[in-house]
Amino acid sequence: MDKEKDFRCISDDVKLGKNVKIYQFTNLYGCTIGDNTKVGAFVEIQKNAVIGKNCKISSHSFICEGVEIEDNVFIGHGVMFINDKYPRATNAKGELQTESDWKVEKTLIKKGASIGTNSVILSNVTVGENSIIGAGSVVTKDIPANVIAAGNPCRILRKIDEEK
Repeated sequence: MDKEKDFRCISDDVKLGKNVKIYQFTNLYGCTIGDNTKVGAFVEIQKNAVIGKNCKISSHSFICEGVEIEDNVFIGHGVMFINDKYPRATNAKGELQTESDWKVEKTLIKKGASIGTNSVILSNVTVGENSIIGAGSVVTKDIPANVIAAGNPCRILRKIDEEK
């Protein structure tokens, strides 16, 4: 019995690149994860989510359907993604909703971006290339490339110095 695999739930439809490291207590199904990416403990990645190469997905994060994370991205601990702007438990008839009752809304995290611990990323948002989102932020609108942004709602604080 392989103790390393005892507490990981990885469905057969997950596409893993080379040298992907997945820690225990994870739930992965129908997603794609690129080469050399690390996925921490207590992470869930849902179907149709795409994670690029050389990413670090820290523990306790939730990456839902409709999220695309490009290469070289850092996702801090406890980062939550949202894919439904108006979530409801039931449809107009009062029945529990099914997949046919709502539309997945996309989210894009561009190459080299970093998302700080306990941030929430709403749907229909793009975080620009190499941008840094501060811990605890709530990202409600697009963040351009090469900036530091933080807060609730997340606001641009400054540009990242290219000389560093």
